[in-house]
Amino acid sequence: MNTPDPVTPDLATLVGLFYSNSAELGQFEEVAPAAMPPHYRQMLAHQNHMTVTVEKFHGSSVDVEVLESQLSDDRYYSRKILLRRKTDHRVVQFGIVRLNFDFVSPQVRQQVESRGTPLGRILIDNNVLREVRLFKLWKVTPGAELAALFQMSPGTVTYGRTAIIDCDHAPAVELLEIVTPEPA
Repeated sequence: MNTPDPVTPDLATLVGLFYSNSAELGQFEEVAPAAMPPHYRQMLAHQNHMTVTVEKFHGSSVDVEVLESQLSDDRYYSRKILLRRKTDHRVVQFGIVRLNFDFVSPQVRQQVESRGTPLGRILIDNNVLREVRLFKLWKVTPGAELAALFQMSPGTVTYGRTAIIDCDHAPAVELLEIVTPEPA
């Protein structure tokens, strides 16, 4: 039986999985929920799956687009993703996910590695006992790549969060989730 390692979703570690310098992705400033515009607070300041939250907020189910992935020690699977609305394929979220395969079933692992379904949907559909723990909220000024992915002007601000998903009481998933800017 594998025992959980102490895990916190460290922003620098998650960003460092795919970027040599965090500024390539964007500038991050920790923010309190009260300092966020209401629609960003509604999207991010909670203990729920972002897959379900963005689907409800946008009135559309979402598809995942895996931009990049990596596997280390046959144990840690990381991926950089976009969630897109099925209705018009608009990007609604950017994310970096690091999943410890020790804490999910072979079936869940296979579905994750197939890259066709958002992680939250996989966990829900497989009835994995899960708890989402919000760690920090972030005000994000996107770098060039993120601004291009979000089709936004440089300097436009958006918001994100770091969180953990415990699967069957084990800290299986570390997350950085950044939502697409919305009109005020």
